[in-house]
Amino acid sequence: MYTATGTIDQEQYLSEFAPLVKRIAHHMMAKLPACVQVDDLIQAGMIGLLDAINRYQGSLGAKFETYAVQRIRGAILDELRQADWLPRSLRKNMRSIEAAVSILEQRFGRSPNEQELADELSMSLADYQETLQESRGCQLIYYEDFAGQDDNNFLDHHCQDTQSNPLEMLLDESFRTVLIKAIEDLPEREKMVMGMHYEQELNLREIGEVMGVSESRVCQLHTQAIARLRSQMKML
Repeated sequence: MYTATGTIDQEQYLSEFAPLVKRIAHHMMAKLPACVQVDDLIQAGMIGLLDAINRYQGSLGAKFETYAVQRIRGAILDELRQADWLPRSLRKNMRSIEAAVSILEQRFGRSPNEQELADELSMSLADYQETLQESRGCQLIYYEDFAGQDDNNFLDHHCQDTQSNPLEMLLDESFRTVLIKAIEDLPEREKMVMGMHYEQELNLREIGEVMGVSESRVCQLHTQAIARLRSQMKML
């Protein structure tokens, strides 16, 4: 994909790898709140792709796609950092759901269903599911978890080094062992969502097609699974 003068044909690269940018953007959307627009992520990703085209040197031996993925993800993350996309209200909603999960699990001795969680939060089922949808972008670990602001911080239970960053925490062997146990205890449909998203790297739309449900429903299941995991890991 070089021109007659021996330079990289930018237009051809942009056309061929644009679907890669879209796939990465849609996959990352599952980890972001509803206020983030996928078109913004795609635009940032295309800038990353263009940067990869301009910087790539085939003589270095790395395949272009492998190199481009790093640049595309990096550009999208830079855009998200600048946009300050994670509102405090999202984390407040999630902590309320986590607390309800914990209370009901102790009361019933099992995982509560959505209607039971809605009742505990004094919401209708529709309002509860809308809250799950709006809370898209919840994370398994927040930076606040490292600041000791939570009296029942699950990181204190499972990790010796609580000064690391979230990525390093997820690589911690003891933490991963507890996480795997918590995932195994999830309700079957939520376990399926987590497996397809994080192991098979399917985006929410693709998961919905496999499960025969809408993308928004998959989003709700994903958000609820994260709340259950955080609640369970505080007790393990």
